[in-house]
Amino acid sequence: MDTPGPTAPTASPGAFPHSASPYHAHLGIAVAEWRDGYARLVCDTAAPHANRSGIVHGGLVLSMIDQAAAFSGLFCPDPDRVRRAVTLDLDCRFTGQAAIGTRLSAEGRVVAAGRNVFFARTEVFDAAGTLVAFGASTHRYRAGSADPEGVPASG
Repeated sequence: MDTPGPTAPTASPGAFPHSASPYHAHLGIAVAEWRDGYARLVCDTAAPHANRSGIVHGGLVLSMIDQAAAFSGLFCPDPDRVRRAVTLDLDCRFTGQAAIGTRLSAEGRVVAAGRNVFFARTEVFDAAGTLVAFGASTHRYRAGSADPEGVPASG
């Protein structure tokens, strides 16, 4: 029996240009809020997100930490331009568990940034506002992306 995959929560069309990715679609993650130094991603968990114990798999939570952190350092106000980075280091501490069927929200914040690298902290909450996990990460800007104006989106 096939279990339908997760469906990403929807944001208003065009609200966050260049925020979509095949990985987000696969996991059912959507960018809910994005501005300079901050990003909030959400995921409405479903059966495919379950681990063998029937709760949300830690891999989904870790992915949300990674992506919210990266997005927090990559906001670009120009819809024709984009900023990109790679994750150099990522850690996570699980502080609770999340039931399948709850909406998870990951809030990433830049804590420091240099010429080529930025550091972020992220917290993941369940729908009741309970902290499920937190993490810290280091990201390196890809060529041209350290500039807040980014690079042409077509490139």
